[in-house]
Amino acid sequence: MKKGIHPENYRLVVFKDISCDYEFLCHSAVETKDTIKYKDGNEYPLVKLEISHKSHPFYTGKMKLVDTAGRVDKFKTRYKKHGATTRNEASADE
Repeated sequence: MKKGIHPENYRLVVFKDISCDYEFLCHSAVETKDTIKYKDGNEYPLVKLEISHKSHPFYTGKMKLVDTAGRVDKFKTRYKKHGATTRNEASADE
């Protein structure tokens, strides 16, 4: 391996899937400001995940809509006006 290109700050980090409250402990060099007390009683840096193997439809076999920060609602409100004008123009053409 090349010298000087790999991070030096590997440590134990807790990754938490916020959609199903699943946590796992792993070595990582990811930067984080949050900490959490893990099952073993120790405090570790925390990385919040939106989706993991416990909540992803491919691994669970269940289709589950993951709407993070209202993306679907934002899309609908953004294009609602466009869709209404298209329908009005279509009815005017008839």
